[in-house]
Amino acid sequence: MLRSMYQRSNAFRLMLPSRRMQQTVAETEMKHIPTPAPPVKHIVQSSPNKTVGKWFLGCSGMVFVAVGLGGVTRLTESGLSMVSWNLVGEHMPRNRDEWIKEFENYQQYPEFKLKNAKMTVDEFKFIYMMEYIHRMWGRAIGAFFIIPAAYFWKKGYFCAKTKKMVLVLGTLIGLQGLMGWYMVKSGLENRFDNPNDVPRVSQYRLASHLAAAFVLYSLFLSNAMSKLIPAETLTSAAKRVPKIKMLSHMTKGMVFLTAISGAFVAGLDAGLVYNSFPKMGDDWIPDDILQFKPMLKNVTENPTTVQFNHRILGITTVSLITALWLAMRRQKLPKRAKWAINAVAVMAWTQATLGVTTLLNYVPVPLATAHQSGSLILLSTAVWLSHELRFLKYIPK
Repeated sequence: MLRSMYQRSNAFRLMLPSRRMQQTVAETEMKHIPTPAPPVKHIVQSSPNKTVGKWFLGCSGMVFVAVGLGGVTRLTESGLSMVSWNLVGEHMPRNRDEWIKEFENYQQYPEFKLKNAKMTVDEFKFIYMMEYIHRMWGRAIGAFFIIPAAYFWKKGYFCAKTKKMVLVLGTLIGLQGLMGWYMVKSGLENRFDNPNDVPRVSQYRLASHLAAAFVLYSLFLSNAMSKLIPAETLTSAAKRVPKIKMLSHMTKGMVFLTAISGAFVAGLDAGLVYNSFPKMGDDWIPDDILQFKPMLKNVTENPTTVQFNHRILGITTVSLITALWLAMRRQKLPKRAKWAINAVAVMAWTQATLGVTTLLNYVPVPLATAHQSGSLILLSTAVWLSHELRFLKYIPK
């Protein structure tokens, strides 16, 4: 019986795996358990389009500041204080002897002789610094454009279309600098024979300089939008779609034209001839509106006519924008397009209010500067709206 029990216990031991065997099995199973992979860090890299778009946006912002600085320079009558121009930059006076020398150079030109004969060196320093800052900011724009452009071009960030646009923009920046000096030079010429003449830059060159700045700004901004917030393809069965697109382009054109007419107002100091609204003095149409002969000369050289034209263009632009806003209210459009037209409408009325306020207060520098900057903000919203409606198509039912 004992022998039988011993045999049974041996058989039971054989059925149970030994401790060594259990350890071997456990190690084998552990080898087959897949080890979890370490977390992969996703490196998010901005696409070349986004990078180029941000660069375009930065360039447009710098041009915006340059336009504002140019407005302040003109309003403080500082533009003719620097009587020389150098491509790489002028040497700013650092001591009193250099300031006196620069002031003596300024004294040789009409603005000092006919207008600022009693100006002191300290007063001259202020107008000189205003013009100096404006010029140096223009050169900073050139550097901010050229250096990244060369890097992006080498790295292959530009497509064929963008390369062409970069070349156009670079050419415009260079021409803008030359146009700025060409404008200043017109105020340094000995063409002011009458003692009652007011030395000033040519209103034609001033308008050209401002127009070039607005075109440059618009191109930078529109290209930035194309890279950062591409326009959506929109379809609509409304028959008004072609008219809406046409009105949006007309709005952009009218904002630009009104701003350029404002340059003629600034160039002739036409904002100081009739400081009343809505009438000009006691009349809706003043008697001296066609005073110059030949008649066409009044459009760009008669301060009364220039102010009258600017009023009419401003009222027409606001009316057109209001009509476009009313037309787009009834259309089913994406949020961005709705925001854009609302921004255009709000800015149009704000700009008109600023213009009237500036006129009634005899063109103070802060208000006049805000009015000029407002024109560029209004153009920005018009460019945005045109961008959002770029691919809007009419599809018949």
